[in-house]
Amino acid sequence: MFQNMSPFVRAVLTILLAIFLFDIMGAVIKLLGERYSPQQLSVFRNLFGLLPSLAVLWYSKDWQNAGRPLILKQWKLGLARGAFVVLAQFCFYLSLTKLEFATASTIAFSGPIFVTALSIPILGHTVGLWRWLAVGIGFAGVVMVMQPGSGIFNWYAILPLGAAFGYASISVSARLFDESVPTALINIYAIVAAVVGSAILTLMTSGFTPIASTEDWYWLIAIGVAGGAAVFCLISAYRMTEPSNLSPFEFFGIPFSFALGWYFFAEAPIDRLMPGVLFVIGGGLLIVWRERQVKKQKQASAEFT
Repeated sequence: MFQNMSPFVRAVLTILLAIFLFDIMGAVIKLLGERYSPQQLSVFRNLFGLLPSLAVLWYSKDWQNAGRPLILKQWKLGLARGAFVVLAQFCFYLSLTKLEFATASTIAFSGPIFVTALSIPILGHTVGLWRWLAVGIGFAGVVMVMQPGSGIFNWYAILPLGAAFGYASISVSARLFDESVPTALINIYAIVAAVVGSAILTLMTSGFTPIASTEDWYWLIAIGVAGGAAVFCLISAYRMTEPSNLSPFEFFGIPFSFALGWYFFAEAPIDRLMPGVLFVIGGGLLIVWRERQVKKQKQASAEFT
């Protein structure tokens, strides 16, 4: 049934699964963040995050029929994306230990703003007035959630913006690879680079804290598998269709994160999220509306030619 769906529908379902897994991973990281540094959590997240991509690649018939190639023609790009992984993880993981779960996640889900903006220099896309208006509305919502200048503003609220930029760079740059390259192999290159980068960062800053219990090892494996599967799904989705078509669906992570924050951490920062979260979602929906209008205009023009 999944194979009979259109690429756009498959991409939407795939990115929704990715977002849900990201939120699950974030909740566990917030739990472990009381005992381990964000840098160290990033190391284990990347190390165990290799497992889903390795499994998918190993069982890929297309990859096996091609002779199981491991060398990417664009290997420099593949490894360079690992730097953005480390940046995004450090910013997001640290913010989770300093902010409410839903607040940090909402700001981090400003990714569609950066996806739209980065599509111009990286992919050469044209962004018109309506898209920029949507980006402006979404960014205004992010600022409302951050509440700069208020008595409750926390400078750590800037960190999720860095995470959003990093994740958006990873998503958009995935479109630069040849379509014949397996998504799992692209992901493996970035994760291997991220393992090395996060390990160096940990050694240079906080150092490694001994793992306290067997239960913590299970949690570390869980964040790696969930995060690795989420990134694989995210890249797969963005390779199925244009980034601007999918980016608004990332906002589904906001209600997911709010529900998880309420259930696991007894957090309900409604006053802080409102009305900014409505602007963030509204900006995304405006992009969706504009995309549909442009598509209809192209179809109408094709009918008269």
